[in-house]
Amino acid sequence: MTDPQWQDLLRVIRGELLTPLPVGLIIDSPWLPGWAGVPMLDYFGDEHTWLDANLRAVRRFPQIMLLPGFWAEYGMCTEPSAFGAKCVWPDNTFPSPGKVLHEYTEISRLAKPNCRTDGLLPFVIRRLERCRAKIEAAGHRIRFATGRGPLNIASYLLGHTEFLIGLKTNPEEMHRLLTLITDFLVDWIDYQATTFDSIDGIFLLDDLIGFLRDDDFQQFALPYLKRVFTCRPVSVRFLHNDAPGLITARHLQVMGVNLFNYSFQHSVEQMRVASGPSVVLLGNIPPRDVLATGTPQDVAQAVTAMLDSVGDKRGVIVSCGGGAPPGTPSENLDAMCVAATSRS
Repeated sequence: MTDPQWQDLLRVIRGELLTPLPVGLIIDSPWLPGWAGVPMLDYFGDEHTWLDANLRAVRRFPQIMLLPGFWAEYGMCTEPSAFGAKCVWPDNTFPSPGKVLHEYTEISRLAKPNCRTDGLLPFVIRRLERCRAKIEAAGHRIRFATGRGPLNIASYLLGHTEFLIGLKTNPEEMHRLLTLITDFLVDWIDYQATTFDSIDGIFLLDDLIGFLRDDDFQQFALPYLKRVFTCRPVSVRFLHNDAPGLITARHLQVMGVNLFNYSFQHSVEQMRVASGPSVVLLGNIPPRDVLATGTPQDVAQAVTAMLDSVGDKRGVIVSCGGGAPPGTPSENLDAMCVAATSRS
């Protein structure tokens, strides 16, 4: 993000109404390699390909806050790799981490990774270090320490079904696992933030929390997410969850979250009631059926309908209900920007 974009984001978080309304979009490996016309394996494996794709995107869409900005991620393999997950790298589809734990009893043998040496994490840091000068020469800065959330990581280490069942059958082991992962995430966030002095935000992605009912959320998600989001005194605490999110929204303020990307299944007004007035809402155009596969006219109509349904537009950033989906054409992103400006 550029300095003016960052200041605009801080103004929105402070409750100011920007004119025109800001547009933001989470971009990462599901969309960016295909949009840039490069093989996904090259995007992950070659820093020059990665940097060029990101520079092309920020230059092509200067009106959009591309979040978190120059994201040096390796898909869902990033954090699980530090725990020893086998990472499978197809040539041009998403990488996937294998399970590390096959029995609940194995959780007790799991050790906290060293985020400075283990898995893919040193490569995340090194890529940003090597590319930092060119990122800043383009007018941008590394703004966010990033990570998958505790429940997201746990579900890859143990298996999604096994993890959700374990919340009921083996709660003690689940708490042990989530505590270990949270300890690791605090270290990982701190390492990123101390390496890059331009970081003033934390960005977590955790869709598993959307599958919990309220009592389970308060027991197994709230304390761990709160610990990560409050581990450093940053200005922006950004959570992505595009699974069902009304339960999550009710606890955002307690967690310390002040920017939330949520599912298109929920209207802005529904989410505002659930989250309260102090959380900035990033959404909520349908990502696949409108932004990716619709026409520019479809996108414009969806943005217009969304904004017309909102009374107080403070604390709203126009986006889709999730990250930028694969195959989203440039023309549709342009249409989103034009519609947001025209309805401001």
